[in-house]
Amino acid sequence: MLKLIALDGEDLEVVSAHLQDAVVKIGEVLWRPNENRVVIALNRFDWEAAVGEAPAFRRRRAALRFDRVSSCKCKSLDCSAKEQVLNLLAVEFAETDAPGGVVTLSFSGGGALRLEVECLEVEVVDLGPVWQAAACPDHKTIDGEVAQA
Repeated sequence: MLKLIALDGEDLEVVSAHLQDAVVKIGEVLWRPNENRVVIALNRFDWEAAVGEAPAFRRRRAALRFDRVSSCKCKSLDCSAKEQVLNLLAVEFAETDAPGGVVTLSFSGGGALRLEVECLEVEVVDLGPVWQAAACPDHKTIDGEVAQA
């Protein structure tokens, strides 16, 4: 079971790699302004199990938490569509006023969440449930070839 903490941009790159192709329902993105926190329940693709001699394609229920968040904004997302499923592509950090900055969660279709943070304080943890995935996610490259993510 995965448990990671990110306190800088390099750490967040590792978190992003583990969360690539996670699926998220909009209704499971919780902005808690009184706690300066964003919590997201997601179903992450288990990339560690998908490599090796006997690859297994599975998903794991996980939680992603951002602390010290001063604002949470969405772009090209209908936040009232609570059952809409999003495919997470990447989580990135851009420092603006050290140690603070902007965390961007990018989703397929162009949607994004933008979190302004005092500093980077992120945790992702597997919650337990695991199930078989139908296939391993793959992505089309610019020249049309298929490349595994």
